[in-house]
Amino acid sequence: MGSTKIQQMRALLNSGEIIISPGVYDGYSARVIEKMGFKAASTTGAGLANSRLSQPDIGIMTLTENVDACHWLARSVSLPLMADADTGYGNPVSVYHTVQLFEEAGVVGVNIEDQVSPKRCGHMRGKEVIDAREMAKKIEAAVKAKSDSGFVINARTDAIAVEGIDAAIERAKLYVAAGADMVYPDAIASEEQIKKFVDGVNAPVSINMGFGIRSRPTTPLIPVRRLQELGVKRVTVARMLPAAAIMGMMRALELFRDGAQNGTVHDRPDLLVGIDDITDLMGYPMIDKLETEFLLPEDIERKYGSSAANYVVREKR
Repeated sequence: MGSTKIQQMRALLNSGEIIISPGVYDGYSARVIEKMGFKAASTTGAGLANSRLSQPDIGIMTLTENVDACHWLARSVSLPLMADADTGYGNPVSVYHTVQLFEEAGVVGVNIEDQVSPKRCGHMRGKEVIDAREMAKKIEAAVKAKSDSGFVINARTDAIAVEGIDAAIERAKLYVAAGADMVYPDAIASEEQIKKFVDGVNAPVSINMGFGIRSRPTTPLIPVRRLQELGVKRVTVARMLPAAAIMGMMRALELFRDGAQNGTVHDRPDLLVGIDDITDLMGYPMIDKLETEFLLPEDIERKYGSSAANYVVREKR
């Protein structure tokens, strides 16, 4: 399955269309992205650190924690999933090991960034970057480590905020020469900078639109169609789904709290999905099929009062 997904990702990279890759941080987000018809997805390191560890994105999440999360996320969907490997978890030798583990986890590629370790979220202040030559060696090690030549190495540079756009372009060119399949200038500041970067680097370019439908102080909101016109190959919206989920949770809790205080209840199907939506999304119908096929007939009859499994109590229509 992994190699097939890698082939899917390569086909997307070789197509004339821009790749829209929403950010994944848990099983719900992964399956929703697939259900909504997107063709690719990417884990967000910040989202994983925030949701799994309840910690800021400052390099606290370990390699093992990251790979384990990616394993379960990759196997939960049929679309190709790329992973955020942060700084690669060490020097070039460590990166070699890191890439092998992520490939074994079932993702189709990794981002590796040129920040110092411990790193921080790319849209925060105080970033530092390592020597470009050391990062190039990390990329060389990453390329050497992959067992499937189609596995995507996406070299991220955080140099714009530290050294400026021209230096970031030179770094990206060095990383491409080292074997990177794609380059990713994080926290790029304007449409003009994006055009300059794309024109200056002879490789596919990935841009992070962050919240997707809400502006932020770093990279501005730019229509996907315009990004494609500028030559961008892939656009991610790493923070959109976590931000949407937090907003939804706060709204639901606010309503429930208010009802508890004033003695009322709220029935708001416009704000929450139903039980059928959740169970269908998370694969319960497959459990029905498996139980029907493999359980003894008398056990199915005892459990469900019928000849077929019917695990979920469905909503009345």
